[in-house]
Amino acid sequence: MQANAPATSGNTTINITVFAVFVLITLYVVYRASSRNATASDYYAAGSSFTGPQNGIALSGDFLSAASFLGISGGIAVHGYDGFLYSVGWVVAWLMGLMLIAERLRNTGRFTLGDVLAFRMKQRPVRAAAANATLVISLFYMIAQMAGAGALMALLLDVHSRAGQAVVIAVVGVVMVLYVLLGGMKGTTWVQIIKAVLLLLCVGFMTVFLLGKFGFSLSAILETGARHSPLGADVLDPGSKYGGGALAKLDFVSLALSLVLGVTSLPHVLMRFYTVPNAREARRSVVWATMLMATFYLCTLVIGFGAMALVGSDTIAKAPGGENSAAPLLAFEIGGAVLLGVVAAVAFATILAVVAGLTLTASASFAHDVYANVLKHGNADPRSEIKVARLTAVVVGLLAIVGGIAASGQNVAFLVALALALAASANLPTILFSLFWKRFNTTGTLWSIYGGLSSSVVLIIFSPAMSGAPSSIFPGVDFHWFPLGNPGVVSIPLSFLCGWLGTMLSRSKADPVKQAEMEVRALTGLGSGLK
Repeated sequence: MQANAPATSGNTTINITVFAVFVLITLYVVYRASSRNATASDYYAAGSSFTGPQNGIALSGDFLSAASFLGISGGIAVHGYDGFLYSVGWVVAWLMGLMLIAERLRNTGRFTLGDVLAFRMKQRPVRAAAANATLVISLFYMIAQMAGAGALMALLLDVHSRAGQAVVIAVVGVVMVLYVLLGGMKGTTWVQIIKAVLLLLCVGFMTVFLLGKFGFSLSAILETGARHSPLGADVLDPGSKYGGGALAKLDFVSLALSLVLGVTSLPHVLMRFYTVPNAREARRSVVWATMLMATFYLCTLVIGFGAMALVGSDTIAKAPGGENSAAPLLAFEIGGAVLLGVVAAVAFATILAVVAGLTLTASASFAHDVYANVLKHGNADPRSEIKVARLTAVVVGLLAIVGGIAASGQNVAFLVALALALAASANLPTILFSLFWKRFNTTGTLWSIYGGLSSSVVLIIFSPAMSGAPSSIFPGVDFHWFPLGNPGVVSIPLSFLCGWLGTMLSRSKADPVKQAEMEVRALTGLGSGLK
């Protein structure tokens, strides 16, 4: 079957036109929203003016990235059951956000994660640590999105050269920086809302069409897909990717920990809770986001096995972009060049919106935590703070472009899982300890952040994800010594241990007054300026 051949010729004009129209419309929306960015609160948190449902849609738009649309669909199309495990982990993760984090975080912070972690600790070292973790995590996540952009354009324009994909990634980087420079959080949020609606409509249409084509029988889709997979009926059972032995199963446990614990530790997800006026709306945000994402991931199950059935696993694996090409190839198969153009535009919109949110988060963390509170001791002029945030956005965008070029060709969902491992290792223990452990102090905070962040970065660098395997980012060399593809099973418990040890071994004591005030704020919102 040669579904990928025609998909890369004769429809370039349609693809580029649809994508350009979306970019122009959303840039206009961002420009209109930017006229109201009068204060730092407007730029960082949209003046806390969004409702729970609006923020929930934006949350789903912020999180449903290229990893979800391209990576998971491709993972299911090639690996079957094991590919769907990403979806399960990401849906379950939001339950922890709803029960433990969303409300308390909204009540105790203002703009960034550093506001929460530094509330009852020494401001300067903790804010610097939180900013460092945010920058590293955001950069890893952005690299995954940029790699998805390169994979998508490789398919659409039949670009096989690294230079061609590098140009595409650079263009995506420039556009997403424009979103952040022009619109701040308010403009970025509206882009994410528009993108979430388009994405859900797109996957909904493809799902209904596929079900109709197979007589509204999911079993028929699964059986047909199994016949077109080299794995045969085994593709419907666990173990095609993570069942090769004890080490592979341990790697799956590590992946599962990162997926479930990493989502609500992501800086750009946490920052969205500050765009609503109170804790009640924060809870509603998570409920709406969870419902929308559960619906989306059920659709990816149909799309992934539909691509396996109609396109074939071998065709997908050999196409430009590899596994990430499953959804676009399926779109061409069922709707021709027009649907491919629409799906491509939605995928690009997905990448742009997510990367814009990440860029805004990284720049806000540096400007608010490092520049305003560490360098200026909390006395920075709001205009100069926003200027620093915009300059940081440009620098972060350039770094993401370079990293995306290096990671081009990797499965996007796998790359995002590495970013989730970083988030779960550096952020989650410190968040939970800060909110729930009275004795937790500054030393424990620093040990937890830097211990989790450094251990996960080191283990990723020396893992098969980087070298020593055909699917590695650098397949031609081998310097790995850590056997697992995801470090979560080691780095997450280590971060909890570091936080506990740092607290217990430190002579400094937690401030009981600050701790009591934080507890009251977390539970009631009193004193936090909430409406």
